[in-house]
Amino acid sequence: MNTFKTAFLLTALTLLFLLIGGAVGGQNGMFVALAFAGVMNFVSYFWSDKIVLAMYRAQRLTPDANPEIYRRVAPIVERLVMRRNMPMPRLYLIPADTPNAFATGRSPKHAAVAVTAGILQILSDSELEGVLGHELGHVLNRDILISSVAAMIAGAITVLARMGEFAMIFGGYGRDRDDDRGGGLGGLLMLIVAPIAALLIQAAISRSREYAADATGADMTGNPYGLATALEKLETWNKRLPMNASPATSHLFIVKPFSGGGIMELFSTHPPIDKRIARLLGRS
Repeated sequence: MNTFKTAFLLTALTLLFLLIGGAVGGQNGMFVALAFAGVMNFVSYFWSDKIVLAMYRAQRLTPDANPEIYRRVAPIVERLVMRRNMPMPRLYLIPADTPNAFATGRSPKHAAVAVTAGILQILSDSELEGVLGHELGHVLNRDILISSVAAMIAGAITVLARMGEFAMIFGGYGRDRDDDRGGGLGGLLMLIVAPIAALLIQAAISRSREYAADATGADMTGNPYGLATALEKLETWNKRLPMNASPATSHLFIVKPFSGGGIMELFSTHPPIDKRIARLLGRS
């Protein structure tokens, strides 16, 4: 099912690029957008995880480079993957004080789990195990490819919207032909629609995934209370100390990495924490 969703998203990416390219630059714009979509599809599949990790300056956790952190994180992950006969993912440390974590990669064999420095400072071992179990739940449920592709799509849409903005500034309204005025109006529409489309793509794939990863992680650890208390702490700290995270990748994290209100809540990529905890602990 996730393979189908990934193919659907990549197809939607191509069609959306063609629509935006045609609105901004007519037939020539469509050809440019098609070429750009082809490159983005290839990059999204094979390198989206590396790009996301590089965005947050994630450092590979090894016994030599980060011995203390490695000795704390690696045994937990090794124990959990052995329980489900999973490949050992690559482990990364993000140098950020905001406590959070995410998993990425195109398959369980190419998975990576990243934690921030801040999460190691506020969570107990049982809570950290719950968080790592949640991220391995994404790997086990094969969510990581579709979430990584969605991050690339959202980022690409943002780039195209900015390209449309420059096209209108430097030529969209500078001519008198009706076609040019129509193209300018189309470009303006894309500037409004594209960011909303990116957020809707993220929201559509993320909410149910978080519930499923919570359940899988709790089953893997055998301790739903560890994850429940971790989620409570993470929500509090991320409101107090928001992370400098890209909206295009916010859905990857275990909790929303920055606070937001008003209309942005309509596009939230995470279910409310209280509902996630209630499901974990079996409360209505």
